[in-house]
Amino acid sequence: MKKKLSVKNLVVSFRTPAGKVQAVRNISFDLHEGETLAVVGESGSGKSVTSKAILGILAGNSIIEGGSIVYDGMDLLKITEDEFYRIRGDKIAMIFQDPLSSLNPIMRIGNQLTEAMLLKGEARQKSCKDAFNSTLALLGDEMVAVENNPALKEMCANFDKFEFKHIELESAYNTAKESAVEVVDEIEDVLFYIEKNAFKDPKYTLEEIARLAAATVNEYVVTGADADKIKALSAELKKNASADVRKKDYTESVRILKEIQEIIKPVLEKEMPDFFSMGYFLTFSGQKLPQMPVSELNEYLLNYLNEHFMNEFKSHVVKALENSAKRHMELKAEAVKVVEANRAVLESDNMDKKACDAAIDTMVKAVEASIDKLEIRKDGVAYTFASTIKAAVNTYFEGIPKNAKAAKLHDKQQKKYDKLVAKGKTPTWKVTPSTAVDLDVAKATITAAIDRLLEHYEELLAGGNARDFLAETDELILFFKENASGSVHKVTKEMAKHRAIKLMEEVGISDARTRYRQYPFEFSGGMRQRIVIAIALAADPDILICDEPTTALDVTIQAQILELINKLKKDRNLSIIFITHDLGVVANMADRIAVMYAGKIVETGTSEDVFYSPAHPYTWALLSAMPDLETEERLEAIPGTPPNMIYPPVGDAFADRNKYAMQIDFEMQPPEFKISDTHSASTWLLHPDAPKVEIPQIIQNRIARMKAKGGASNE
Repeated sequence: MKKKLSVKNLVVSFRTPAGKVQAVRNISFDLHEGETLAVVGESGSGKSVTSKAILGILAGNSIIEGGSIVYDGMDLLKITEDEFYRIRGDKIAMIFQDPLSSLNPIMRIGNQLTEAMLLKGEARQKSCKDAFNSTLALLGDEMVAVENNPALKEMCANFDKFEFKHIELESAYNTAKESAVEVVDEIEDVLFYIEKNAFKDPKYTLEEIARLAAATVNEYVVTGADADKIKALSAELKKNASADVRKKDYTESVRILKEIQEIIKPVLEKEMPDFFSMGYFLTFSGQKLPQMPVSELNEYLLNYLNEHFMNEFKSHVVKALENSAKRHMELKAEAVKVVEANRAVLESDNMDKKACDAAIDTMVKAVEASIDKLEIRKDGVAYTFASTIKAAVNTYFEGIPKNAKAAKLHDKQQKKYDKLVAKGKTPTWKVTPSTAVDLDVAKATITAAIDRLLEHYEELLAGGNARDFLAETDELILFFKENASGSVHKVTKEMAKHRAIKLMEEVGISDARTRYRQYPFEFSGGMRQRIVIAIALAADPDILICDEPTTALDVTIQAQILELINKLKKDRNLSIIFITHDLGVVANMADRIAVMYAGKIVETGTSEDVFYSPAHPYTWALLSAMPDLETEERLEAIPGTPPNMIYPPVGDAFADRNKYAMQIDFEMQPPEFKISDTHSASTWLLHPDAPKVEIPQIIQNRIARMKAKGGASNE
């Protein structure tokens, strides 16, 4: 499965008056396309901190001490806020625990739903235009370079030329089609308010409907005799509006509105023409468009485009992609040599800042030269190498003076503390740590960044050019078409309103047209959470992060919200990170589960692995504390409390609460033991020399009941 998000060796801490709290400690996981990954653990285990790091919304006292979060070739820990603006809420959206805190209490629900659409629309247009122009320029240069044929430059210019026509045609179509959507939506509103005797600002509203109706006239939207009728009805409505407003009798206006609605509603179901192919035909054929149904016209235009341009163009693109891949593979091999030759400078016991900067500059130039920018699917490891290695080295060198300052403060406070103790007093405060930055961790992060790149490049080099360049060519052409369309797709207020109402209906809110104008306090808790989900979906994200979305709801509503999230995942092919403290909540929705404790992932596996074959004592404890209506067994509370992460334990953080703990659990952190290709856990109980410990009977009984019901499967 394609990776959508990759978290590697993430370390997050927080500055507090009592010292530095280590919230997330070196965690790694991947999220795949169309997958639900559940992150489960007690409060304070680091779940929400991880999700906020992904969205770039950590508190001001947070410290990102290491790691990377890679999405679409970008390390989200290293990008600017402007770059994050194009991702947060657009590509990655989040649902928070308390829906009321996510909503503005004095702003209508409808306005809150449309706000994101309107804000993101303009940014998306610019992004699409830039992506189209820059990629086409790269492709043209590569095609000419491969075949040493200047005529190919003209072929790219022709591609760009007919794309201008495509954009012109599609822009006019979008204006008319969106006007049709808006006018139907506005008429439904007006008819509703007239019926309820609540029609406000009637003159302006009726004139606006008349304007929108006239704007629907287009060769592929409202055409022929219908176009003449709409023009006449629009003029009649505009003329009639003032008279009806004076009389406060809208009988005549209602008649006109219903006639307009009757003509335009069927238009919304019409098939969209292939403006991409049409753009080529009208630009280069010298002929008029043949008169035929849209489905037949699309087929005719596509065949014409392929025969006269696209088949030849694709053959050149395939050669360009093959050559680009081959050339960049050679540059990758060279980059491996450069990185290997310079890594010793960054791993020396006596690192020098100038020497490190020079080595990094040499490495980064080699790696960036090896990136094939014609690949639509970005190589996240290569793209983020520069920011990752620079940040890791800066953390190390900035840590040296910080540690010196921290050591002085520690000594000063320690003397004061010792004096108070000598006088028989018990201080209520704690001495700050003697170090602010763990230099060993910083150096390990540098080494990990280098190793990760080398391993990735060596794997690519070993695979050679085992790629389907014809399929990649089709993907590239689709990329051009989508970005050309995206560059002219403008979101208006009326269109945003229409989408908002559709979203409300999609998340299960009845009578959406009325509720669109209501305030948050007029909704129940479950309905507010549905609104928050609709807001999160407004920009059609790739990834949805659900942070305890059912905790504040009663059990019945919880089930409805979980069912809704599952449905949306399938309908929209979403990738979901679902955060919860309740293992039972994710039993029927998670594809994989990561169990977190004290900032670490202690067990990962499929839902079947974790529910049917749990391996870590903490997972056992979570399962034994899970409510079960089919047994009279008492729930087992987890004894004790999580450790103080200002002073994280040397060994297994769960050792003090684990009745199966061995001496080594208090002395050394357990490594990750692989149980199967999908299942692993970090517990010394999996060591070959560890004593055999059976899963507690209460959990064995629950597993037997779940297997009998098929309860862990989310299929």
